Amino acid sequence: MKKTASICILLILVLTANKLVSAQQSKPFTLEDMLNKRIFASASVIGLQSMNDGLHYTALSRDYSRIEKFSYQTGEKVAEILDLSQHTEAEVKRIVGYEFSADEGRLLIQADYEQLYRHSFKANYFIYKIQEKVFAPLSENGMQQLATFSPDGTKIAFVRDNNLFVKDLDTNNEKQITNDGRFNEIINGAPDWVYEEEFGFSKAFDWSDDSKYLAFMRFDERNVKMFNMTMYQGQNPSLDENILYPSNSQFKYPKAGEDNSLVSVLVYNLETEESVNVDLGEETDQYIPRIYFTRDPSKLAVLRMNRLQNELEILNADASTGKTELLHKEINKYYIDESTFDNIRFLQDGKHFVITSERDGWNHLYLFDIQGKFVRQLTEGSFDVTSFYGYDPEKKLFYYQAAGISPLGREVYSVSLKGKTILLTKGRGTHSADFSNTFKYFIHRWSSAEDPTVIALCDAKGIKIRILEENNKLKERLAEYNPSLKKFFTFKTSEGNMLNGWVIYPPDFDSTRKYPLLMNQYSGPNSQQVLDRWGFGFDEYLANQGYIIMCVDPRGTGARGEAFRKVTYLQLGKYETIDQIEAGGFAASLPYVDASRIGIWGWSYGGYISSSCMVKGDGVYSLGIAVAPVTNWRYYDNIYTERFMRKPQNNPDGYDQNSPLFFADQLKGKLFLIHGTADDNVHVQNTLEFSERLVQAGKQFDQMLYTNRNHGIYGGNTRMHLYQMIEAYLNRNL
Repeated sequence: MKKTASICILLILVLTANKLVSAQQSKPFTLEDMLNKRIFASASVIGLQSMNDGLHYTALSRDYSRIEKFSYQTGEKVAEILDLSQHTEAEVKRIVGYEFSADEGRLLIQADYEQLYRHSFKANYFIYKIQEKVFAPLSENGMQQLATFSPDGTKIAFVRDNNLFVKDLDTNNEKQITNDGRFNEIINGAPDWVYEEEFGFSKAFDWSDDSKYLAFMRFDERNVKMFNMTMYQGQNPSLDENILYPSNSQFKYPKAGEDNSLVSVLVYNLETEESVNVDLGEETDQYIPRIYFTRDPSKLAVLRMNRLQNELEILNADASTGKTELLHKEINKYYIDESTFDNIRFLQDGKHFVITSERDGWNHLYLFDIQGKFVRQLTEGSFDVTSFYGYDPEKKLFYYQAAGISPLGREVYSVSLKGKTILLTKGRGTHSADFSNTFKYFIHRWSSAEDPTVIALCDAKGIKIRILEENNKLKERLAEYNPSLKKFFTFKTSEGNMLNGWVIYPPDFDSTRKYPLLMNQYSGPNSQQVLDRWGFGFDEYLANQGYIIMCVDPRGTGARGEAFRKVTYLQLGKYETIDQIEAGGFAASLPYVDASRIGIWGWSYGGYISSSCMVKGDGVYSLGIAVAPVTNWRYYDNIYTERFMRKPQNNPDGYDQNSPLFFADQLKGKLFLIHGTADDNVHVQNTLEFSERLVQAGKQFDQMLYTNRNHGIYGGNTRMHLYQMIEAYLNRNL
């Protein structure tokens, strides 16, 4: 059976490839065309926000100078909220972001930003009175973080220098709520590095609906160990004494098995100007991944999770006293997926809440009453819900996104309280929705591997009202160049696992020739690279240069249920490496692939897997490129790593048997290690320790370090240099 299945799939790929030969006449393009000239860039609708009436929305102009108002019903522009060209005297030169006050009489404008970590930044914010058409700075005492209107629109909370502030817009008074904030010691109102990176949020405070309370998280990171990064002068051409000695960047980074910040939750009463501590229990070695007020402004929901991350509790906290009671508890034999935190919603009736859970083996929506009593499962079936959009109390419908037809796609659905499900989007590919406040309309985004993104305005039944962006210019450019695009396939491994993949053939493909093949993969937990959506980049460019490019999603990746997704538990990297090695073997079996010229590359987790394949693949891959790879999970942060691996003290073999470090002497083929020296996420330590093991094992390899570049390795000419270097390396060695 296994052999027959492989032969059938092989035949399909050959037939597909043969069809491409006669169909495609392609025009070449360069890396500069793609990266600098951006001739294949997609257009979008930016800064979209629904207005209070649910009948209108606003969006930013493409030059970030105007906020424009549109009708949902017609899609036509009906007003201009703000035009910076009419305010040449203002300090605001570009609208980076904006937020309306509750009455939509004021705008909070973010004018610029200075990046801190991946999600966080500080900026200069301005208040714009729409009727009066005047600007005023939010604060003149330094840049701010996370500025947010109170629900009544009269105040703005923000963070500066690790302390929390409230600005009263009526009195212009700026009050400092906390005073103990210190860099690398105490943070109020914003998460520490590891919470921001692995729990995916940057704002650690929330207003009550009546604007009387401001709840916030306090991070005491004094016991968290410091990580040091050497920073060099870089592009500064001056030769003064300041560049003789590099500087040292220090920040708190808890590696696997190490201490975390001590997190507390406080609620500030704006009337009494006093704060109370929320009772989080006696255990301190735990996580608080979210806080937010319920529909009852006196009740704060606090998410509490154990260090193993397999038990999640929702605590109901009294805003005036800080006392808590357990509302709900989720237990998973593996771990709670972090997407759960943002899918918890307290409904407008104040009597129910919704949560996503994998309790039946798939990610689905569940309804509970406000006392925590189970009401019903809202969605069910052998598919995963991937996003929860919200609830329309008038029609009593829940809206969500799911991989309901195939793991390769996404659709938008509604489901009633009685379980009647309606598909709101049609056609293959990836669909997503951005609903209006009243759920009468939604902005529909759709694309496929062969179709650039189309953005349309639809009513709540999914009926298209108007197309907002069709990307016609990009479609014309694609017709002109006619590049090769992704084609999907599946294959069965020797263990009987069906894996999804895509392939891009060279434009002049000839099935009677032998081609080099490069496997591009990420392979990380719950990720998906094999998805039917638009994307055009380095893979398509390399195919244009004569390589076959392939990608396979191994076990551990998303939208195929919990059993497939969590098989990697306690053995992160084991099954992904096995599957990618088998994918390389499958590629070698194709008649038009040169089995001696198969390479694999990846970035971050993908770099980890490409490294593992090179030391464990027994030469299946003749070349590997690892960009910013993890090489030992002991070096990575504790929230991410322990979610899948537990502490290294409790699972040493799981860590070490899946670390390329300990298999350096088994390297076969060419290996290229690439890293940024200022990578605060996957530290360059990973590459340097691996390279030392390779040196001592007598293994030759190549290595490139990018000065002062972070995990994304970009800035100036850096990304162009990186891709040119990778292409040259492939040309020499593959």
